[in-house]
Amino acid sequence: MAMSIERIEEGALEQNNHHNKLSDGDYEEDSKKSLMAKWGLLLLNCTCSAVGTIGGPLLLRLYFLHGGSRKWLSSWLQTAGFPILLIPLLVLYFRDRSLGVKFFASPKLLLSSAVIGVLLGLDNFMYSYGLSFLPVSTSSLLISTQLIFTALFAFIMVRQKFTPYSINSVVLMTLGSILLGLRKSGDRPPGVSTSQYLLGFILSIGAAALGGFVLPCTEVAYAKASKAMTYSLVLQYQFCMTFFATVFCTVGMLVNKDFSAMQREASEYELGATKYYLVLVSSAVVWQLMFVGTLGIIFCTSSLFAGVITATLLPLTEIAAVIVFHEKFTGEKGMALALGIWGFISYFYGSYRENKKNIQSPHETNNTSSK
Repeated sequence: MAMSIERIEEGALEQNNHHNKLSDGDYEEDSKKSLMAKWGLLLLNCTCSAVGTIGGPLLLRLYFLHGGSRKWLSSWLQTAGFPILLIPLLVLYFRDRSLGVKFFASPKLLLSSAVIGVLLGLDNFMYSYGLSFLPVSTSSLLISTQLIFTALFAFIMVRQKFTPYSINSVVLMTLGSILLGLRKSGDRPPGVSTSQYLLGFILSIGAAALGGFVLPCTEVAYAKASKAMTYSLVLQYQFCMTFFATVFCTVGMLVNKDFSAMQREASEYELGATKYYLVLVSSAVVWQLMFVGTLGIIFCTSSLFAGVITATLLPLTEIAAVIVFHEKFTGEKGMALALGIWGFISYFYGSYRENKKNIQSPHETNNTSSK
């Protein structure tokens, strides 16, 4: 992979100034502990991504179904939860200061996060606008094509190496999307015109393409950072990125007078004003968890793997939509879910084999040099 899970160890070694020569036994024990920490962090990020990827669209659709109609507000919610990142950032700041480690990210890294943040704000607007006219299951299907765009841009921008396992994963998930697309003509929601449905379809595909571009851009920014990336820098990057995405959507809200319309919309909301604000706050928190998880996955592995995780979770979002909103779950959706899980297992197994090989290589080099 273009960016392997070993990047976590690079950051840890820089923080601890660990440059001692280890014996074979110490090296093996240290490698096992380091590997467990890496996979633990990856699992945590995958969990956050799962909560956001599944819960975010459901809450956003709940907002639209019961009287919500502000497109810029729904876009704003996807990044407005960024202040909650101040809590872990403060903890990491005091930890790094006690260790004598430089905490703050370089201006170059923050500048790149600001530019990507504006693109993210646009992506969120396109996604929200599309979802306002589409069922969650259809929107999830269209967004799952992001994996194809991620694979394409990762190949161009970061020279992503494709293995038989990753190729198999992309092909399987693409087939799942095509399979679902063959039977999507009769799911237009009540009250949505044909032109609105078509607009939602186009905007969702556009959001998938832009999202597929943003992920490799983030990986490039990590790779070109002036020092090895640590989780502190990842959170700073996310804070800056989501801040500028929120600013972008805030401008849209001001132009469209969404802030002044919120009180009126809350009073007319079918579930009541209290639940209206609860939906808004929950959306902001859940979407922020998704971004924490996605950027963390890129940090631990690669942008392509982050795309695979997202594509794997989207069929689960469809199942959740069936349960919560009573959307139809057809045989095609079941087949797409099976293909998605198969594709994820294929990619995960290939990544496991590659990382195991990378762990063994330094050990073998160390043994050779000691002879």
